[in-house]
Amino acid sequence: MTRMTVTLDPTLLEQVREALGVQTKSEAIRIALTEIIRKKRLEDALAHRGQIDLQLNQARLQKLRADR
Repeated sequence: MTRMTVTLDPTLLEQVREALGVQTKSEAIRIALTEIIRKKRLEDALAHRGQIDLQLNQARLQKLRADR
């Protein structure tokens, strides 16, 4: 884990901490950063929606599982 000094708006940080229901500022920041990454990955995945033809159906999925 990296230690660093940053300047944050204390009111905003407190609002985030309360909104997330966590006790520490560090936990609030960690969760907020993780959520930003999750949201970006979801946006990236949705951008590809309909562009990849997987041609999957129930029978094909069952065969793929059985072949493992």
